[in-house]
Amino acid sequence: MSKRKLTRRQQWRIEKIQDERSARAAKRDQIADEHLNDTELGPEQHGLIITHFGTQVVVEAVEGENAGQHQRCHFRSNLGSLVTGDRVVWRAGNPTGVVVAVMPRDSALQRPDPHGDMKTVAANIDRIMIVVAPYPEPHANLIDRYLVAANAIEMEPVLVINKIDRIDDATREKVTYLENTYRALGYTVLMVSTKTDHGLDSLRDYLKDYTSVFVGQSGVGKSSLINALLPESNLRVGDLSERQQGTHTTTSAMLLHFPAGGHLIDSPGIREFGLWHMDEDEVLDGFIEFKPFIGHCKFRDCSHRHEPGCAILKALDAGQISETRMSSYRYILRTLNEN
Repeated sequence: MSKRKLTRRQQWRIEKIQDERSARAAKRDQIADEHLNDTELGPEQHGLIITHFGTQVVVEAVEGENAGQHQRCHFRSNLGSLVTGDRVVWRAGNPTGVVVAVMPRDSALQRPDPHGDMKTVAANIDRIMIVVAPYPEPHANLIDRYLVAANAIEMEPVLVINKIDRIDDATREKVTYLENTYRALGYTVLMVSTKTDHGLDSLRDYLKDYTSVFVGQSGVGKSSLINALLPESNLRVGDLSERQQGTHTTTSAMLLHFPAGGHLIDSPGIREFGLWHMDEDEVLDGFIEFKPFIGHCKFRDCSHRHEPGCAILKALDAGQISETRMSSYRYILRTLNEN
């Protein structure tokens, strides 16, 4: 398909946005340079970005007598987009410091921005905690999208079924199906409730000594879980509307510490987890029960849709792959082709 030709007004709008971005970056660099020229800045030290506020970040000192203290910092645009969880080199100042370098990331969690581009929202994560609840209604396809994304960045995924005290006759079959399905696939599934405290101790033990991130639809109780695990975090909790649709309550990713060790990053609610930056092989690799059959099809370029001798279709017929997961795989592929 040929690329759509932009109108003169659309082209003007794009150029205007780019000019505005360049101007903002230049202004930020000027401010950072002014601070770097300040002789009252402290020595270079290592730090951890706790959260992001507009053109500034909050850095936590991780060494020396000031370890654990926070300070807002400027940073130059040539450092790229700094996010919560980034390890940086910075210099303290009064009242603001300056980030002078960023260390390589071990991993990065991304989500699509309103324009369809991938935006990194958190870095250096070990585990992705996929939170669902009886309300709003959980969908296996959304869970599968998270699992595929976690596999692509080699991050361990965990399914957290929250608000189990809310399970009723209308949701019991669906929740039980999800629990059994993902346990059978080998994923860790945790059943929790902040109202009854069920499963919270197991969740604390699982999060210990790792950097984890909670993701999921708005309204599934991510902030409520964090408040239960870390009461001092005091995150604002949004109520579900009458339509059982969640409202966004977290605007910036924030890194929190567990007293016994480990960190937790609370990220903005994600309604749609885009995977269009991936190719079909990456999606296929994200369905772990498909892996024993990959490479055993009759044709090397098998699309796993209708070809004779397809090992994955044979596994589907034999019940080694569920219809639900196959439908989810095909749906994700269709969304890739539509973008």
